[in-house]
Amino acid sequence: MDTDPGLICFQHCGSKVFCFDLPPECPTCNKYLTNERFQIPPFRVPYPFVRASQHPCSIVIRPTVGDFLNDYLNSMDLHIGITNSDGDVVEFDKDGLRQQGSDMWEQCLSVPGVSGPWTEHWDATLQDLIKEGHWIASRYDERHLNCYAFVLAFLQKVQCGELSEAAVSRTTFCERFIVPRTTAAGKYISLYRKLKHSNSYVHPTVWDWI
Repeated sequence: MDTDPGLICFQHCGSKVFCFDLPPECPTCNKYLTNERFQIPPFRVPYPFVRASQHPCSIVIRPTVGDFLNDYLNSMDLHIGITNSDGDVVEFDKDGLRQQGSDMWEQCLSVPGVSGPWTEHWDATLQDLIKEGHWIASRYDERHLNCYAFVLAFLQKVQCGELSEAAVSRTTFCERFIVPRTTAAGKYISLYRKLKHSNSYVHPTVWDWI
C-alpha cells in the first residue's frame, strides 16, 4: 500500500505553492502556467514516512493510535520499535513482547541503525534481549517500563555508536533522534491537512526543509 499522497511544490511569481496536482493557473497571480517560467519548477515534496519492512536494522516510530497523516496530534503518544535484518518489527507494549510482520508499520518514521556485517550483531543482540524474559506483559508500566525503555535497553546493549551513546538518557535520545524527525513530519502533516480541504495552499515564507 502506497501511503504517499504526492504533494507538489512550485514557485511562480513569489510565494511557494503546494498542491496535489499542478493547477492550470497560478493561485497567486492567476496567470496560465502553460507557457510561464517558474522561479522554482514543480517538484515532489519529500515524504517523511517509510514502511518498516523496507528499513531493516532500524528504530521505527509510529502513533500509538491511527496514523501520522490523518490522526496524529502533538499531544499524542508515540510507539517505538526495532526492525531486525528481515524488516520484521520487535516491539514491547501492554501485551508484552512481540515479533511480527510490519502491517501496522506502513507509515512510520525511521532512525537508521546498522548495515553490512553489523546486521548479524544487531540480530543476535536483539535475540539475547528477547531471551532475558524481562519484557513480559505483567511487568509493563506505561511510564517506566514501556516501548521506549525496551528500545533504549536494546541500543545500550548493541553498542552502536552515537545511537547507543544517546540511549543512556531518555531525554538525550529523544532530542537527538526523535524530535528532528517528528518536527519535519509535522510540517508535512500540516501541509497535507490544509490541502485536504482546498486545491492549493500558498505559503508566504521559505521553509528550510524543502
